[in-house]
Amino acid sequence: MRDQDQEAPGEEQPEPPSKTKIKQAMLALQDLGGELVKLPQAKLEKLPLPDELRRAVEDYRRFTKNGAIRRQMQYIGRLMRGIDPEPIARQLSAWKGDSDEEKALLHRIERWRDRLIEHDDALTDFLRDYPDADATQFRQLIRNARQEAAQSKPPKSSRALFRLIRESLEPAPGPDEN
Repeated sequence: MRDQDQEAPGEEQPEPPSKTKIKQAMLALQDLGGELVKLPQAKLEKLPLPDELRRAVEDYRRFTKNGAIRRQMQYIGRLMRGIDPEPIARQLSAWKGDSDEEKALLHRIERWRDRLIEHDDALTDFLRDYPDADATQFRQLIRNARQEAAQSKPPKSSRALFRLIRESLEPAPGPDEN
């Protein structure tokens, strides 16, 4: 009988990660936690975080002393080791506009906004593609955006129109999502 600890000829045991790699991974998780603490509360609530991690992030915001802040950040990093950080990192990347999908969505929203402001029949096309959109609110924002552009005012309505288009284009969360 062979000992299970002995390796058979030709079989290689994978080497455990070095201390440096482990430390880099822990610091990366701590950096991800650092991005979480900077998020506005509304965005933080949209992330699928365990309750303990969510409380740790909220506690971090209450601390004012550097030592407490540093220890809390280390605690957040330690909590991050127990979860899969990939969905969180992906969502943060999307919010920052780093992902190609997010960039494509932003360009699509901008094209719709420009079409809606420039062409009267564009709203009909938009409502055909997105029937759940609020036509009255769109008409009001389009009218206001055109007036603001004509009077060289800040594009407040144009920005609001952008947000409304984004809400219409993004899929509504399912029953299992936040």
